[in-house]
Amino acid sequence: MDSTSQLPVAVIGAGPIGLAAAAHLLEQGLDPVIFESGPTPAAAVNQWRHIRLFSPWRFNLDAAAVRLLEPTGWESPRLTALPYGGELIDEYLAPLAAHPAIAGRLHTGARVIAVTRAGLDKTHSRTREQASFRIRVQSTDGTVVDHLVAAVIDASGTWNAPNPVGTGGLPAIGEDSAADRITSPLPDALGADRDRFAGRRVLVIGSGHSAANTLINLATLARDEPGTRVLWAIRADTANRVYGGGDADGLPARGQLGTRLRRLVEAGTIQLTAGFHTQRIDATDDCLVLTAVDGRALEADVLVPATGFRPELDMLRELRLDLDPIVEAPTRLGPLIDPEFHSCGTVPPHGARHLAHPEHDFYIVGSKSYGRAPTFLLATGYEQVRSITAALAGDSSAAEDVQLVLPETGVCSAGAGTSCDTPTGQDPETDTESCCRTPEPAFLGIPTGLAHGRAAAGSFAAGKTERL
Repeated sequence: MDSTSQLPVAVIGAGPIGLAAAAHLLEQGLDPVIFESGPTPAAAVNQWRHIRLFSPWRFNLDAAAVRLLEPTGWESPRLTALPYGGELIDEYLAPLAAHPAIAGRLHTGARVIAVTRAGLDKTHSRTREQASFRIRVQSTDGTVVDHLVAAVIDASGTWNAPNPVGTGGLPAIGEDSAADRITSPLPDALGADRDRFAGRRVLVIGSGHSAANTLINLATLARDEPGTRVLWAIRADTANRVYGGGDADGLPARGQLGTRLRRLVEAGTIQLTAGFHTQRIDATDDCLVLTAVDGRALEADVLVPATGFRPELDMLRELRLDLDPIVEAPTRLGPLIDPEFHSCGTVPPHGARHLAHPEHDFYIVGSKSYGRAPTFLLATGYEQVRSITAALAGDSSAAEDVQLVLPETGVCSAGAGTSCDTPTGQDPETDTESCCRTPEPAFLGIPTGLAHGRAAAGSFAAGKTERL
């Protein structure tokens, strides 16, 4: 930053990565201003507070945030414990957002609807780097205000941009009209959303960890609530890759999750339909009717779309972005995170250099920086913002010195449609929580090669993923 350095740095999103970015900016002597679209900090996490993460606390705490909190008397959770989303908020993110250094700079109910250069659209080049950014923010009451800032860190995540149910990346015909019968991607089937599912036909579409966990929880509900039917549709021809290798799986938690799911399908508790590519959804008075491209139809009362997420890029339309054409991540990062070749444990450390765009002093971080790749870890995002804030402060040496120790556990094998921090569920037969409690060796596969015609990303080992 140069002539605009007297202005604050905008952080879009007050989730784990956005709040960590604010903590790092403060350590660098820079002034953050944080815009959170939800009513509270970490509003997206709050929607899956009933979910337990795969990764233990030590990978979910940012170092700068901890340094900010410790003088207040805050006590760290047990670092080896696996937190629920609610615990992540209550024991860490809420105290961090309430810290006096952050609370006065945090605006909730403030949705960023556009980012541009002050007085310049994306076609103008002269003096572009010297111009401040203009952020247009809409509050919950409809008021729109512009803010001038020196730099922008977009940590807005992907939770509000789920992939559609339809095939080919498009919504199914009629999908929008059926929205009132379509849930969030991770509903609380055994808690707050129980009444929505009890005694009904529930169809889950998707084949990643989000789908598996929801299906297992719904199976528990069906055991206790007569009339509840659990339906599952996947695009693949078989569910073998979802089930994994069972006891022989190199990642025990993944194997256990798949084994439970297979057992429930074989017992008829979950009714699986494979090779189902949704073309249209018709909402009748009685139910939803989903019709596949091949003409098959499924009927359900409630639909759970566990189909993954994508970045929302409309608000960045007037910025000069350099995005990978496949996963929609920054171009330098794309080959390093392609989920066909990488799990989260094999993504190399990366920072400001990999995340830079032609738009100087603008960065996308966190899960949104991974575009459509589902392999993001909180620890990765924390190192991203450490490097970026060093770059913004002019410390190029620190910005380039990216280092990251990732967990060698089952967190490093996300299925399509989840983050690597996405959780295990409960065994419907024992009601015991099954988590990846014991560190295991990372499951490494082939070296990175040519993915979709792109050049090889280097000599990093690639993890075997569950892209389904």
